[in-house]
Amino acid sequence: MEKKQKEYLFKVLVIGDLGVGKTSIIKRYVHQIFSQHYRATIGVDFALKVLHWEEDTIIRLQLWDIAGQERFGNMTRVYYREAVGAFIVFDVSRASTFEAVSKWKNDLDSKVRLQNGNPVPAILLANKCDQTKEGLSNTLPKMDQYCKENGFIAWFETSAKDNIHIEESARVLVENILNAEGDDLAPADPDIITSQQLSLQNNNASCSACTK
Repeated sequence: MEKKQKEYLFKVLVIGDLGVGKTSIIKRYVHQIFSQHYRATIGVDFALKVLHWEEDTIIRLQLWDIAGQERFGNMTRVYYREAVGAFIVFDVSRASTFEAVSKWKNDLDSKVRLQNGNPVPAILLANKCDQTKEGLSNTLPKMDQYCKENGFIAWFETSAKDNIHIEESARVLVENILNAEGDDLAPADPDIITSQQLSLQNNNASCSACTK
C-alpha cells in the first residue's frame, strides 16, 4: 500500500541586528547565491525553501527576513505570529551585534510560543566566520554554555559567502521543529503559500520583494 504524502508548512524567522547577514544566509540557503551588495531589508521579506524531508514527507520552509532596524518594535509581534522556529544571527566581526542577541531572544520568547506554550526552537548563528572575529575570540569557545543559559537549541559558525554550516543549521532546526510540534503538527494547505503572499503584499506596504 502506497504511503500518503505528508506536507507541512513551517514559518521560520531570521532575526538579528542590521547588517549581520540575514538576507545573505537566506539567499544562500534558498537560491545558492551570494552577493556583497544586498540592500537593507525594509520591514519584512520572505523566501520559500522546499525540502523533500523523507520519502513521504515534504516540508515547505517560509523564511521570514525581519529587518534589523525594527529593533523589537510593536510590528515584530505581527511578523512573529505563527512562527514555529527561528534563527537569531550576529556578525562575528562586530561585538555589538552579539551583545544584542539576548534582547532578540527575549523579544522572540515574549511574542510567540508554540501551541503547547513552549518557546519556539531557536538556533544562534555566528555569521561571517570567514572574517576576523574582532572582540569575540574569547567568546566563541563559551558559546555552548551561553546557548544553554539563553534557551538556544544549538549554535553554528556560519558564512553565507563560503556556504559554511547553512544547510546543517537549517536541518537541525527542522528536526527540532518536528520534535517540538509532535502530535500538534497539521498538514499544510497547498494554497496557503499563495494566500499568505497575497495577504502580505496587500496589507504590508513596507514589504520589499515579497514574492521570489
